[in-house]
Amino acid sequence: MYGDEATVRRILLEGGDTWAVVGLSTNRSRAAYGVARVLRDFGKRVVPVHPKAETVHGERGYAKLADIPFPVDVVDVFVHSAWAGAVADEAREIGAKAVWFQLGVVDEAAYERTRAVGLDMVMDRCPAIEIPTLR
Repeated sequence: MYGDEATVRRILLEGGDTWAVVGLSTNRSRAAYGVARVLRDFGKRVVPVHPKAETVHGERGYAKLADIPFPVDVVDVFVHSAWAGAVADEAREIGAKAVWFQLGVVDEAAYERTRAVGLDMVMDRCPAIEIPTLR
C-alpha cells in the first residue's frame, strides 16, 4: 500500500481545499466524475484538468496543471500509469502540497521521487473510498 493512514488523513483533512483532478471531464460514466462530486460534497474545490478544458460541476476546466492561475493544494490523478509520473512532476512544479494517484494508477518511481522532494503522496487508493472512513 502506498500512503499510510496518517498520510491519507493528512491530505484529506489538512491538505488544503483546492484539488486539481487530472482526467476529469463531463463524462458522467467515468470514475473521475463521481469522485469529484464526493470531493465537492466533502468541501473541496475541484478543478478539472483535461485536454478539452471542460467546465465540470460548475468549475472551469484547464488543459494542463500549469494553466491553473491559482494555487492548487492536491493533484488527484486519473490518467494511465504510464503518464502519471509526468503529472506528479508537474504537481511539484506548480507547488502542490500533495499528489494522489487513483486506484489502478501506479508508478513506484514517481511515488519515490515525489516523496523525496517532501510532498505527501498516496497511490492506488481512492479518496471517495477513504472519506467515509474519516467520520
